[in-house]
Amino acid sequence: IDELVEVDYSLTSLPAVFPSFLDLDLKGIVYPTGNYSGPPYVAAPFTVPDQSNSMLSLAFSEAFFQTSSFAYYTAGAFNITIAEETCSYFNISTEIFSSIIPEVAEYSVTPNPVLLKLMATEMPLISLEQDSFTVLLQGSMEVFAVLPDSSTQSLFTMNIAANTSIAPNIFDQKLMGSLCLNRLQFSLAHSNVGFFEISLLENILSYILQTEVIPSANGKV
Repeated sequence: IDELVEVDYSLTSLPAVFPSFLDLDLKGIVYPTGNYSGPPYVAAPFTVPDQSNSMLSLAFSEAFFQTSSFAYYTAGAFNITIAEETCSYFNISTEIFSSIIPEVAEYSVTPNPVLLKLMATEMPLISLEQDSFTVLLQGSMEVFAVLPDSSTQSLFTMNIAANTSIAPNIFDQKLMGSLCLNRLQFSLAHSNVGFFEISLLENILSYILQTEVIPSANGKV
């Protein structure tokens, strides 16, 4: 599929030949590249509704997408680092956070660049809907100040719960999708600058995720 994951698919039974159509039952599993240990669950078989007016009908079970989620999670695809030089829309620095959280100004007197490290803490859960599927993400975001000697100093860490949806489509003979962020929840997990109300940061963090993380994820979906 890409440099991170591979797909293995094989027939689960002999092809069934009928006067007007051919029926193939396949089992597809997505693995991290070079790691062929199976996912932590077994997929249940399912049937495809009659589509006699179509030349070709393809059906994917929820389990197939769950194996994809497991493979990408195992490969570290949901871990993202955002630095000043990679931020497309604005420069993120301690000065931005200091204007919202006074404790950051006391901890980092001189404005310094900021490094954001996002990671999934659990395997994303996928639920199929009629025209899209929902992805529930549990993760964390650690915010670092980048000091003049290039070392980093952790400021605080937040827990993130995100509800997203993906609308699948086929483009250039590839199954692709467009990720949309529906809902975000933040909570303070740890802080080296003292306690503060996480609600003060929700707007700026949501903006960073919408402008940096979602476009990056869409480039991989």
